[in-house]
Amino acid sequence: MSFATWLAFFAAACVIAISPGSGAVLSMSHGLSYGVRKATGTILGLQAGLLLVLFIAGAGIGSILLASEVAFNIVKTIGALYLVYLGISQWRAKAAVRTDAPAHATALAVVPSLKRRFLHGFFTNATNPKGILFMVAVLPQFITQNAPLLPQLLILAVTMCSIDLVVMHGYAFAASSMQRYFRDARAVKRQNRFFGSILMAVGAALFFVKRGGAST
Repeated sequence: MSFATWLAFFAAACVIAISPGSGAVLSMSHGLSYGVRKATGTILGLQAGLLLVLFIAGAGIGSILLASEVAFNIVKTIGALYLVYLGISQWRAKAAVRTDAPAHATALAVVPSLKRRFLHGFFTNATNPKGILFMVAVLPQFITQNAPLLPQLLILAVTMCSIDLVVMHGYAFAASSMQRYFRDARAVKRQNRFFGSILMAVGAALFFVKRGGAST
């Protein structure tokens, strides 16, 4: 892989990472609810899911989704239902009230375990058929056919995940900076319902993704 090819992929990866999607929504939601440090577990899960998608696409398995209507619809339905499930869970999430002083109460979202946050992130990216199809369309343009595949995939994976790690933390940090405006139970509840609604909307939108969607 030439430096020029890598640089082109770097630019494409930046655009992909910055583009709002279910991962960005989840990062902002957890950043606002739990803070950047706790959101890191979610973001690491997103990277694990992204790695899986990248290697599936790079290995050519993702092409099956382009060729098989049944396989594509199965993955699409699983991904859509999972995002809807996350949205419903976020909508119904409870807030714990912490008393810092007799006359001051602070509302905090109940923090799921690290394992649960990681899995939320992982399945959000791993079950996103649009991401797989996009990778199938993008990756071949940056892979040299007469060179070993695995080293190239590793370079692309490290590049993609490094960029996405920074961007998702940026989304989480931007959201967490607004925590001071969500210090009572009613505000936390509104925030949970807002992000829950967005996740459900993104999940519902996945039902309308077509196999040719990655090429548009």
